[in-house]
Amino acid sequence: MNAAYHIRPATQNDAALLPAVELAAARLFLDRLDETGLTPAMVENTNSTADFARAQQAGMLWVAVTAQDEPVGFALLAEIDGSIHLEELDVHPTHGRRGIGAALLMQVCAWAKAAAYPGVTLSTFRDVPWNAPFYARHGFRVLRPDEMTPGLVRLRQGEQRRGLRSDLRVIMRYDCLNSRRATD
Repeated sequence: MNAAYHIRPATQNDAALLPAVELAAARLFLDRLDETGLTPAMVENTNSTADFARAQQAGMLWVAVTAQDEPVGFALLAEIDGSIHLEELDVHPTHGRRGIGAALLMQVCAWAKAAAYPGVTLSTFRDVPWNAPFYARHGFRVLRPDEMTPGLVRLRQGEQRRGLRSDLRVIMRYDCLNSRRATD
């Protein structure tokens, strides 16, 4: 990651700034509606300031900031069935391709490992280059159906109810106890 940025836990002040980062990153999908099954309305739907504030208060939100402490990326987390779940990882496109997303991901995995979580899970698009292929390069693997925990099954069902096509998505896992790739 470029030295002009660093990763830190989010503060209360960050919550109001993160929906704009999420929206800018989501708009990258407007050119990929056919391969993702997304609609323009789905792209425009972001987490609320209140969602980010709750995650920040729970210690489940990391941000990438500029030297001026301006948030330009974030990792929004939750806990599902005893593992950390990466709900959203976004970097504002004007700060993209500088290793910020990878640095956020490595921070989340290192934090989860230090906190003795067995793994980090996520749900993402199978074929979008900055989705599943990106996570695979950092030590995540696609879960088989028999590896899905009840919470991950509910997560997938919730995605389907929101209109996300599960045939275009995968659930992936980074094993904190057995892997070193993302935190090396």
